[in-house]
Amino acid sequence: MTIYSLYIYDRHCDCVYYQDWHRTSPIRPPPFTNFRPGVHRIPSPPSITTKESIFNTKRLSALEDVERVGNRELKGLPFDEESKLVYGVILSLRNMVKKLSGRDEAFTSYRTAQYKLHLYETLTGYRFVLLSDPNVDSLRFVLKQIYTGPFLDYVVRNPLVIMDSREEGIDNDLFRSAVDRHMRNLSMFS
Repeated sequence: MTIYSLYIYDRHCDCVYYQDWHRTSPIRPPPFTNFRPGVHRIPSPPSITTKESIFNTKRLSALEDVERVGNRELKGLPFDEESKLVYGVILSLRNMVKKLSGRDEAFTSYRTAQYKLHLYETLTGYRFVLLSDPNVDSLRFVLKQIYTGPFLDYVVRNPLVIMDSREEGIDNDLFRSAVDRHMRNLSMFS
């Protein structure tokens, strides 16, 4: 059993934090126009200054689903598109659960053959999403521990972290290392 990745979304539906552990292929960086520093630890895309270069970059990234960095091929979606798809799945399933079962039930997880998605929502609108091995029991308690522990200590109570920023993510090394340490100490992390 293993834990793959953690996403944190704010009340504006933006991914403000991402960390992965057992990802099989490297993540593609987003285009420079969608790059938000502090969300993840992938290198920022190069800056482009002319309008023609911006148009060509957008056109090429829309046509290609494979990008080369050095001698490595990065396949799949760019990070910003991937995080939007994860949030879209959460929003759709949450709304479907509310419509089918009423207001008493809550969407907490779902399982596919490849992974299991765990969700913890706070009263302030933050959504903690954890992707893990499909055979793992519910890890909602782990997400709650991250929220009540490192998130409150290093993000909410830190006056240097801008909580309502639509321009950058949670760029806090203490929080990132506390989350990493917490995940690595779990028995299902392997």
